[in-house]
Amino acid sequence: MQNARGRRRATGPAPEPRLAEANAADRPRDAQREARRRRRGPLRQVTDFASASGVGQKAGVALAATGLLLTVTVPATSPVLAAGEQGGASASAASPAQPKVSAEPAAKIDFSRTSVSTTGDPDGKLKQLLSAQSAGSISRAASVGTLGGPLTTLVKSSPFGYRVSPITGGAGEFHRGQDFAAECGTQVLAAASGKVTFSGWHPYGGGNRIVIDHGNGLETTYNHLSSSSVQVGQKVTRGEVIALSGTTGASTGCHLHFEVMVNGDVVDPMGWL
Repeated sequence: MQNARGRRRATGPAPEPRLAEANAADRPRDAQREARRRRRGPLRQVTDFASASGVGQKAGVALAATGLLLTVTVPATSPVLAAGEQGGASASAASPAQPKVSAEPAAKIDFSRTSVSTTGDPDGKLKQLLSAQSAGSISRAASVGTLGGPLTTLVKSSPFGYRVSPITGGAGEFHRGQDFAAECGTQVLAAASGKVTFSGWHPYGGGNRIVIDHGNGLETTYNHLSSSSVQVGQKVTRGEVIALSGTTGASTGCHLHFEVMVNGDVVDPMGWL
């Protein structure tokens, strides 16, 4: 019968509980149940491995769900634990034994160290180029940056090549070097290491002039100087002060006329600076 709250009330005695033997009889395939539980599918294998290796079970499930194939490489030097199908004991592969190194208590052990120098050789690239070939065969791409600036600050004025003469006003004058604006008395620097081959008055408009031979056909010249501090035969280094700028010779104002000569012929100095 049914009470006021909608629950059905039993009208007879309660049924007796079913025995375990009866339950087992109703499930004849229970003998293979444990074997099925021991067999792990790909998803279960991935999640178990992820959990054991520290990745986490959730991450392992996510990897397995995407269908990724996990390849695990275990180093030979690390202990490897392998569990049998029946959950047997684990085996380990230990790293090979290392040879023992022994020394006397008072022994002195010296270690050879490679010397490290932070001082660069600014002439290194130029020396390498000039030792391997003549200056005339060096390409512009290889020569750029091999010479240092003849002034601390380079302010280009009149470039190398044909121009209108600032003195006569005539067109078609060939300018043999690169002019840099500089007040009279500015320090002039050697563009690279070399030997001074000329220091004096230039009869063809250069005024006070210095020529430095850098070897293998490469020379630099410094013109319109107000004074010189080097002599012929003197060896100079890159960046050394060799003179002061001026406006001597065929000049309309204080500046430095800088030339680069390769095998006696002038070339564009900007291809070397």
